[in-house]
Amino acid sequence: MNTENLIALLVAAPLLGAAVLLCGGRALDRVGHLLGTLLAAVSFVIAVVLFSDLVGKSPHDRTLTQHLFSWVPVEGFQADVSFQLDQLSMTFVLLITGVGTLIHMYSIGYMEHDERRRRFFGYLNLFLAAMLLLVLADNYLLLYVGWEGVGLASYLLIGFWQHKPSAATAAKKAFLVNRVGDMGLSIAIMIMFSTFGTFAFKPVFDSVGDTSQGKLTAIGLTLLLAACGKSAQVPLQSWLGDAMEGPTPVSALIHAATMVTAGVYLIVRSGVIFNGAPDAQLATAVVGAVTLMFGAIVGCAKDDIKKALAGSTMSQIGYMVLAAGLGPVGYVFAIMHLVTHGFFKAGLFLGAGSVMHGMNDEVDMRRYGALRKYMPITFATFTLAYLAIIGFPGLSGFFSKDKIIEAAFAKGGTEGWILGITAVVGAAVTAFYMTRIMLMTFFGEKRWVPDEQGNEPHPHEAPSSMTIPMLVLAVGSVFAGGIFSLGDRFLKWLEPVTGHTEGHSPISTGAITGATVACMLIGMGVAWVMYGRRDVPALAPRGSLLTRAARRDLLQDDFNHVVLVRGGEHLTRSLVYVDHTLVDGVVNGTAASVGGLSGRLRKLQNGYVRSYAVSMFGGAAVIIAATLLMRAV
Repeated sequence: MNTENLIALLVAAPLLGAAVLLCGGRALDRVGHLLGTLLAAVSFVIAVVLFSDLVGKSPHDRTLTQHLFSWVPVEGFQADVSFQLDQLSMTFVLLITGVGTLIHMYSIGYMEHDERRRRFFGYLNLFLAAMLLLVLADNYLLLYVGWEGVGLASYLLIGFWQHKPSAATAAKKAFLVNRVGDMGLSIAIMIMFSTFGTFAFKPVFDSVGDTSQGKLTAIGLTLLLAACGKSAQVPLQSWLGDAMEGPTPVSALIHAATMVTAGVYLIVRSGVIFNGAPDAQLATAVVGAVTLMFGAIVGCAKDDIKKALAGSTMSQIGYMVLAAGLGPVGYVFAIMHLVTHGFFKAGLFLGAGSVMHGMNDEVDMRRYGALRKYMPITFATFTLAYLAIIGFPGLSGFFSKDKIIEAAFAKGGTEGWILGITAVVGAAVTAFYMTRIMLMTFFGEKRWVPDEQGNEPHPHEAPSSMTIPMLVLAVGSVFAGGIFSLGDRFLKWLEPVTGHTEGHSPISTGAITGATVACMLIGMGVAWVMYGRRDVPALAPRGSLLTRAARRDLLQDDFNHVVLVRGGEHLTRSLVYVDHTLVDGVVNGTAASVGGLSGRLRKLQNGYVRSYAVSMFGGAAVIIAATLLMRAV
C-alpha cells in the first residue's frame, strides 16, 4: 500500500467519529468519549507513519499527493478534492493530532459529569477533521472548506454550554468576527482565479513571477485580513477573550495549538505571494508587532486566569505573524515558535483547567493563592510551561522566540530596529504578566472564599486522565525547542518548502540574547515586587488609566461598537432612506403618474353615444384640417 493513500485517512478518522457521535444518539453516551479519543489517536498514529515515510526520503522529494475526485470538472473551472503532504503540512498534522489527542484524553476527566459529553467529543472530532482538511488541501478552494469548517466547529465548542448567555454571546461574536476575515479569504481566491485561472497552490506560485505587484499586494492584503480573523490579530482580535466562556479543553485546543495558528499557516503557505508583495509583507509584520504588544498589555490586567492566558495567546501569535511578515528570514522561525507554543500554551490552559477543577470552577486569581501545596503536579507542569513561554534559557520558548527577535533586527533599517525593539519589550511584558499569574495562583496565602451557595473550595489534584496530558505537554515545553535547534534540524526540515535566507543583524546574537534575558528578568522582578512581596487584595484596586483600559481589552469592544455597530446602523438607515425616497420614490412616482393619466383618459369612455359622435367629428375635422394645411404648404 502506498503511503499516499493514508493521507485521506488523517481526515476521515476524526470525521467518522464526528458523524457517529453526533448522529448515533444516546446509545453511545457511555462510550462516546472513548470512541472520540480513539479516533483522534488513530489519526495521530497515521501521522507518525507518514512522518516516518517522509523522513526516509530526500529533502526535495518529501511531497506526497493524493487526488480523491474532481468536485467541479467543467471547462475553464476545475475544483479538485486533492491532498498535499509536505514538510509544512506534516508539521501541522503532527501538532494537531498529537496535542488534539492529549486534549481528548484530558476532556474525559474534565467533562466527566457533563450530560452532553458525547456531543462535546463529536464537536472535538469535527474540529480536528476541519483543521486537518485546512492544512492538507492542495488548493485554496479546498483550504477554504476546511477554513469554514473550523469556524463552524469553534462556534459549536465555544457556545457548548448554551445555558450560559455569556457563552452563547461569545460563540456568536467569534463567528461574526471570523466571518469578516473569511470575506478576505474568499476575495483573495476570486482574485487568484481571475488572475491565474486556477487556485491550486503550485500553478499559482509558479505564476507569481509574471504577475503585477499590484495584484499580488491585493491578494496578500486580503489573505492577511483572513489571517487576522482566525489568528485574533488586530483589528479582528476582539473575539478571543470572550471565547474563554467555552470549556477549558476548548481553550487549549482552539486557542493554543490549532485554530489561532491557521492564519500563520495561511501566510507561510502563501509565502511566495507575500515575497512578491513587499507592502503586504510589511503590513503583516506591523500587524504582528502591534498585536504582540496589544495582547501582552491586556494580559497584564486580567484577573480571570483564562482571559489572562487569552491575552498571552494573542501576544504569542503576534510574534509568529511578525516573523511571517519578515519573509524568508522568518518563515521557519514563525512555525518553530508555533509548535513550541502549542506545547507550553496547551499545558498552561490545561493547568488552568486543573486549577478550576479543584476550585469549584473559580476563575478569579484573586481568590486563589498557595495552591502549590494542594496541587503539586499541576504546579510543576504549569511552572515548566510558564518558564518556557517567558523564554527562560534552555527551555522551548527561549530558542524559538530568540530566533524571531534576531530575525526582526536582521530586517535592517528603521523598520528592523522598531520591530526588534518591540519584540524585546514584548518579552519583558510577557515575563511580567506570566509571573503575575504564577504568584497570584500558586504562591502567597490562600484567599478562597465560599461561593454564593456557601460551598468553600477544597483544592485537590486532578485525576490521572487530566494530569498525564499535562505531564506530556510539560516535556515538550522543556525539550522541544532545544531538539529543533540542535544542528538547525527544524530549519533544514522546513527550508525546502518555505525557503530561508540568512539575515544580517546590526547587533550580535549574543547581545540580542543578553538583552532579551535581561528584559525577561526585569519583568519577573517587577511582578515579584508588585505581587510576591505583598498581599494580593481580594478586590482589584482602581488602577491607572492604562490598567482600567486594559481590563476592558484596551477598549476594543467600545471601538467596535462605535465604528462598526453604530457605523453599520447609520449606514443601514442611510441605505433605507435612499431606498425609500429615491428607488421607491421613482418606482412609486412612475406608477402614480401612469395611474393618474389612465384615470383622466378613462373619463373619455363615459358610455354616451353623443360624446363618441362628437369625438369622431372632432377627430375627422382635425385630420381634414391637417391635410389641407399640408397641401397648402
